[in-house]
Amino acid sequence: MIDKLPVLVVEDDDDISRLLCGVLRKDGHEPQPAYSGTEAQLYLEQRPWALVLLDLMLPGKPGEELLETISARHGCPVIVISARDGREPKISALRTGADDYITKPFDLEEVSARIESVLRRHRRLPQQPGPQPLRHKDLELDPEARTLTAGGTELALTAREFDIIALLMASPKKLFTKANLFESVWGEEFLGGGDNVVGVHISHLRSKLAKANAEEEYIETIWGMGYRLKS
Repeated sequence: MIDKLPVLVVEDDDDISRLLCGVLRKDGHEPQPAYSGTEAQLYLEQRPWALVLLDLMLPGKPGEELLETISARHGCPVIVISARDGREPKISALRTGADDYITKPFDLEEVSARIESVLRRHRRLPQQPGPQPLRHKDLELDPEARTLTAGGTELALTAREFDIIALLMASPKKLFTKANLFESVWGEEFLGGGDNVVGVHISHLRSKLAKANAEEEYIETIWGMGYRLKS
């Protein structure tokens, strides 16, 4: 048995997510479900992962784009678990960086065996570095220490404020709706009250950024659409 390891389960179907998390717990691992590509991106920036189980058809950031990000920046092994059958999607995923490809519907024992096989192979490789710092203008975010500096000054952020700026910096060109931010950061369904909650946290975050550097604007509002980093 391999030691208990953290595994990110990126699957938007609640039933399938529960099945996969159950297999991982049974095998002694620590699963963390993520129900969208944007939520998974946030978790990837927060800590190192031993393995990612990745669906391709996801809300928010597509699975293919997430796979590219993991391969380029994080280095952890990925098993794609997708309903897309056939030769082309498998070849594309494996060439992009997936370590294995499992087609839905799947056999739970086979999934367990493939997970342990990938984890064993990866443990024999040199250890990969953890999440790398994110930079934008004079901002530097350390996802492992969970710190943010602006012009060398460390900001005192709440956990939600840090998660919001981490999400924006992880995808600097992406426009995030309030629903995207709320569901990714709070991990709950976006309802009417979430609109004000996100707005208040963005306002507090902007205020702290302005105190650190009043000459720079970091977060841009696209009226009626959402927020993104200001280039």
